[in-house]
Amino acid sequence: MKEYSYWLDTLLPPHARNEVRILTESRIPTESRVPTESRVPTESRIPTESRIPNPESRLYDVAIVGAGYTGLAAARHLARVGATVVVLEREHVAFGASSRNGGQVLTGLRVDPATLVARYGERRARELFDASREAIARVEALIAQESIECEYERVGHLRAAWKPSHFKAFHRDQALLSRVFHHRVELVSRANQRTELGSDAYHGLLVDEASRALNPARYADGLAAAAARAGATIVTRAGVSRLEKSASGWTVSTTAGDLQARDVLVATNGYTNGAAPALQRRFVPIGSYIIATEPLAPAEATAVLPRGRVAFDSKHFLYYFRLSADRRLLFGGRAEFRRPTPALTRRAAAILRGGMTTIFPELAAKAIEYAWGGNVAFTRDQMPRAGKLDDMYFAGGYCGHGVAIATYLGELIARRIAGEPIEHPLFDDHFAPIPFYHGRPWFLPLIGAYYRFRDIVD
Repeated sequence: MKEYSYWLDTLLPPHARNEVRILTESRIPTESRVPTESRVPTESRIPTESRIPNPESRLYDVAIVGAGYTGLAAARHLARVGATVVVLEREHVAFGASSRNGGQVLTGLRVDPATLVARYGERRARELFDASREAIARVEALIAQESIECEYERVGHLRAAWKPSHFKAFHRDQALLSRVFHHRVELVSRANQRTELGSDAYHGLLVDEASRALNPARYADGLAAAAARAGATIVTRAGVSRLEKSASGWTVSTTAGDLQARDVLVATNGYTNGAAPALQRRFVPIGSYIIATEPLAPAEATAVLPRGRVAFDSKHFLYYFRLSADRRLLFGGRAEFRRPTPALTRRAAAILRGGMTTIFPELAAKAIEYAWGGNVAFTRDQMPRAGKLDDMYFAGGYCGHGVAIATYLGELIARRIAGEPIEHPLFDDHFAPIPFYHGRPWFLPLIGAYYRFRDIVD
């Protein structure tokens, strides 16, 4: 079993891509527009960090910390409007959730529509929900504009009811989505659900045709190449250890040398470290894990997901699953809340295999060929944010719904950095910290126990 993301083995070789050649940098380059590595290696080939004895200082308009969807989308936009931009990545491009997620491009946010209305009122809730639809449209347009080959499909999503009471709630959700959000979804009863999902473990389905699917690592690879073509510099193996503000801008200290920048954008989400302590107090890293089977026969794959949709269920400790282009079943969930380690990944794989065979007993004999985990970032209210804290820009807190919204907020915060007067319901310059929290999520066992209890009683 390979203990790294399946998606990394699907990346096109450089000679097969209509993209610029991208070189690996182990130091801050002397030319501000030298592109760097976007060919994501497997984790077994991740290079070690390097320290430069005599680092050169360079002045950039914007330094971006993190080469995932947020940072790369921001870099592309800023470079296209003429800024000198450097993206600093501790490991390799898309090391974090951008190459580890399930590739589900979903409508909505982590917070369900009914809670949005109860919390914010109908008008504000509609603005927030519309942002998720705008994000999908923006991803689709960007993929077309940059000719990114990432297996993008308009497949729709299924939400599967874990209990009969959950399907009753789907009826209320359907009515609310139509009345308040002008968004159409369909319901499929348990008696008819095998037209969409080859399982009797659930109690009916909600079908949303507006969601999409893609190969997340290829998408990130294409974003990196697009940013480089636009003129952004991407430096890998450049872990940021310190961000220091001065009257003239920022000094950014990295393992590859120091540099100067007028503005800084922190786009590290679930991998935020002590270089940005304000964000550490606001983002909670939580582990999410996925397994991938051996390729299924065509008839087997069709039996599992007849229409090829992406799917997730209605539990708090939810399962999510989909088929890959080579007909593997990718099956994920919050099998562990803690940050992944090799031991935790193997334990999570065993838990997820048990879940998979509960949902799809006919796959019990199938080999699990990949297992991996990564961090997602949750916020206290489970809503993403972008804005400015301690004079540095940020975007993150996607709560496991980040493929589209991370791209979208990356571009929006880049437009703000470039001087546009952007107003948006997800912008928050007064983003409050979590009380008694400084980056070590001591409370996760309590939260895990709470949601396990909720899965029993709800």
